Amino acid sequence: MTDYSPEKVDLAIAACANRIANGVKVCDERYTTYLQADHAYDVAYAHAYLNAEGPAHAKKYEAEIATENERRARDVADAAYRYADRTARAVQDELRALQSVGASIRAMYQVAGRGEGA
Repeated sequence: MTDYSPEKVDLAIAACANRIANGVKVCDERYTTYLQADHAYDVAYAHAYLNAEGPAHAKKYEAEIATENERRARDVADAAYRYADRTARAVQDELRALQSVGASIRAMYQVAGRGEGA
């Protein structure tokens, strides 16, 4: 936004507030997906470990290999949540910046026309 007016700043602030509200829902959905994927990985790993043959260190590696897909799904869900969270934080920073611009514009309008003439 390069053309600053009180109306445009107010509209931009309202749009930011709506994006923040939507971001809360998105972050919640992404985090829920991550928790479900993390649980699925834990359960799959435990089953794979218990079903593996041999010494403990061999069972560990066999379980890691057997649960590759679950681990990948968990990692993708974690990355999606972190991206949503970073995006939400960026929008909050944008809102703060817009509020600062709005305060500056209001201050300019309050002193407009003062000190002229005399």
